Amino acid sequence: MPAYEKYGISAELVERVKTKMKNPSTKERLKTAVGTVTKADLQNRATVQRLLRLACKAVDEKLSERQSEAIVRFVLDQKIDPNNPLHLIKLWNMFR
Repeated sequence: MPAYEKYGISAELVERVKTKMKNPSTKERLKTAVGTVTKADLQNRATVQRLLRLACKAVDEKLSERQSEAIVRFVLDQKIDPNNPLHLIKLWNMFR
């Protein structure tokens, strides 16, 4: 069971988003919407919620309040540092 499923994030949702991200224009929209994030951004609940809303709009995905909260909890609990290659590799392997 992938770690994200323990938070109540469905594998179907993850697969749907991964499929959408294969489209170069969608990927660019997401990169533009989210921009450059820092470790501090990814440890701030309000900022993560804002980034999630922007990301959902960029990939045209609707989330329930429950799904959104699960994703926010997941991101906060991962303590992601986007400047740490080991953190990025860990995430990459989680969502391959």
